[in-house]
Amino acid sequence: MRRRTAAASALLAAAALVPAAVPAAAATTAAPAGAPAGTRGADQDAARAAGKGAALQRDLDGIVAAGAPGAIAEVREGDRVWRVSSGAADLQDGRQAKPGDRFRAGSVTKSFVATVVLQLVGEGRIGLDDPIGRHLPGLVPDGDDGKPVTVRQLLGHTSGLPNYTDVLRRGDDPIRKLQHSRYTPRELVELALKEPRQFNPGQPGKWAYSNTNYVVLAMLIEKTTGRTLDREIDGRIVRPLHLTGTSVPTSPRLTGRHLNGYERLPGETAPADFTDFSPTAFWGPGNIVSTTADLNRFYRALSGGKLLPSHLWAEMQAFGATDRGPERSYGLGLESRAAYCPGEKPVWGHTGSVPGYGTFSFTSADGKRQITLAVNTSLTMPEKADEAAAKAFGTALCAK
Repeated sequence: MRRRTAAASALLAAAALVPAAVPAAAATTAAPAGAPAGTRGADQDAARAAGKGAALQRDLDGIVAAGAPGAIAEVREGDRVWRVSSGAADLQDGRQAKPGDRFRAGSVTKSFVATVVLQLVGEGRIGLDDPIGRHLPGLVPDGDDGKPVTVRQLLGHTSGLPNYTDVLRRGDDPIRKLQHSRYTPRELVELALKEPRQFNPGQPGKWAYSNTNYVVLAMLIEKTTGRTLDREIDGRIVRPLHLTGTSVPTSPRLTGRHLNGYERLPGETAPADFTDFSPTAFWGPGNIVSTTADLNRFYRALSGGKLLPSHLWAEMQAFGATDRGPERSYGLGLESRAAYCPGEKPVWGHTGSVPGYGTFSFTSADGKRQITLAVNTSLTMPEKADEAAAKAFGTALCAK
């Protein structure tokens, strides 16, 4: 899981792929001038909706034309819903991508894990400013200044813990090795702790994205509840919200109708398939499988008070500065992005990136507009596909 600096993902390497044809949304004509005012208004709304659907279809077609195998999205604006898709779900058999396909959602998982942690805070079972050593003794060391890592710092990436995925990316063919790897959570933490600490816990003005933080938080959930991470997320979020396409997998297989995930690796002529992937490689920070509709429903429920009391939702949205400049800030398992709609209030949500899959799920500041967009490539997503994705975000999220 990489941090993003462009509107969607950074270019590493790519080759153009031929898009599969998907029909564009049909336009609706406005009411004739002599029609009753109410009819004209309804027809104008319908025409606007059809125009937005057509624009979203063009945006997704642009992502695929720029080199991504496939792209799917669900967009919500008030009571209106648009579900669009373009390109291929499977490059081998030519199966087209469909809006309801499942995919690996990467670091969007962090919002789920943070929600469960904050629910446990609300239940009085842990404290937001508890030292993590109170619950998981000896797992991570205190800072050089003697200050301990706290639950809040883990949630907000201000702990200073090194990022274990930086270690795993080293060496020859790291993605294929990771695809078939098997790690325990403690082993992932130990990998990170062999690296120098980036800064002391809670050091003023310091922030660094570290997947290790969310391995520790997932371990905290299991230690506090006595149940596995997948059972806690299922029982606390998935089943109550009826997220029928969402799960925390315990095997490498991606079941049901889904997008296959691809990356262009150096020296290989065809895209490499990373659909099946170790469930332990991103355990905690990035292992959820979901759908566009489910992620929109999750974030809508989160902001609507169905998962957290208002004071903990406010804590989650206490966005602070990051190392990515003024356009990106981070709360507790949530991102805020100012670049998607210039001149408007920042949107919030989370991005996700694991080999083969890029996910972007954001909501406008007023809560009226949402987009979840999934692309079945990530680490090698072409730059022009990034630009096309940025257009989709603007079409979906911006008021102007």
